Amino acid sequence: MRRRTFIAAGAWAAAAVAAPAWAQAPLPKEVRIGFQKGSAILVLARKQQVIEARLKALGVPSVKWIEFQFGPPLLEALGAGAVDLGSVGDTPPVFAQAGGSNLVYAAATPSAQHAVLVPRNSPIKTLADLKGKKVAFGKGSSAHNVTVKALATAGLSFNDIVPTYLSPADATAAFNGGNIDAWVVWDPYYAIAEEKYGARVVADTTDRRLTSSSYYMAGKDFAARHPLVLASVLDELRKLTLWSGENRDELAALAAEATGIDVKSWSAAFKRAEFSLGPVTDAHVAQQQQLADTFQSLGIIPRKINVREIVWRGPPAP
Repeated sequence: MRRRTFIAAGAWAAAAVAAPAWAQAPLPKEVRIGFQKGSAILVLARKQQVIEARLKALGVPSVKWIEFQFGPPLLEALGAGAVDLGSVGDTPPVFAQAGGSNLVYAAATPSAQHAVLVPRNSPIKTLADLKGKKVAFGKGSSAHNVTVKALATAGLSFNDIVPTYLSPADATAAFNGGNIDAWVVWDPYYAIAEEKYGARVVADTTDRRLTSSSYYMAGKDFAARHPLVLASVLDELRKLTLWSGENRDELAALAAEATGIDVKSWSAAFKRAEFSLGPVTDAHVAQQQQLADTFQSLGIIPRKINVREIVWRGPPAP
């Protein structure tokens, strides 16, 4: 699997460097990238202007960065054609595809760590104790899937809790105000809650039953019309991802400067993060299909979908 991923990632780089047939396609005047504060690689890319430099060499004069608080609104914008590329967790693409959004999976990367958090003095000690409790998470976010899987490990169903759909900002206020019993969220919000609010971890995604991947998603029309541009952006992000895994302290300092989130929280998040980026593999497709089938069976999404139908394979290597 790793060898196939490496070969495919190499094909991105080769296609992005020398692909005369693809280079003849009309180039966009601007590439619009959606990002979240938790998407440290995109935050770093924005700060260092590496994508701007790469695309200017191709003949694309401008890159526009658009910030979103979490994945579902980002993919709504992508589906509406207001964004060309963005990074989200595993669940937003499933909701987007079920809703008929015009997008494709462009690349895969390990998810940020997630956790089921409770206040320090909460009587909740185990996942089984969540029965009947108000559990907050972003509807359609990666935390939605972690919630479903965490409940299943304790023999609980989604109907055993009171789901409370909140964005990270609103969930922070509800958590601190004692208005929810538990909160499922990803880094760096997870690290911030531990550091600043004394949150206690009931379960986290070091439990391999709860782990998943994140994805770079692209507009379907953008990927079809500008494969060289997309391959070039992904190649820069791949290189930056590898650098980040080898320079975590420096990444934390850069992320803190760019986002206003303190270095300590970023350092905690990056200490437990995995850094890799490559094409979407059969294993990723199977993982996403299982997620989609589970959500469809629970009535969380309205219809059955075929994940493989929207996986972008990239331009052929020259």
